[in-house]
Amino acid sequence: MSWNEVENKLVKSFEFKDFKEAFAFMTSIALKAEEMNHHPEWFNVYNKVKIELTTHDAGGVTDKDKALAKYIDSIA
Repeated sequence: MSWNEVENKLVKSFEFKDFKEAFAFMTSIALKAEEMNHHPEWFNVYNKVKIELTTHDAGGVTDKDKALAKYIDSIA
């Protein structure tokens, strides 16, 4: 499943075996996001993670969002 662009954000949902896998996924993203100084909006309930990427000060999707989305896909 590819990322959808909704209201100036890249949006994608992921589902994992359990909470532990979902949280490990989020932790990997958090470390990369901190390195990039570009942080996602995300929502987690048990084994589901929904991620929204946007560059607020640019008013929409930028290369930073696309780069983080590419990284996220590579670890999903």
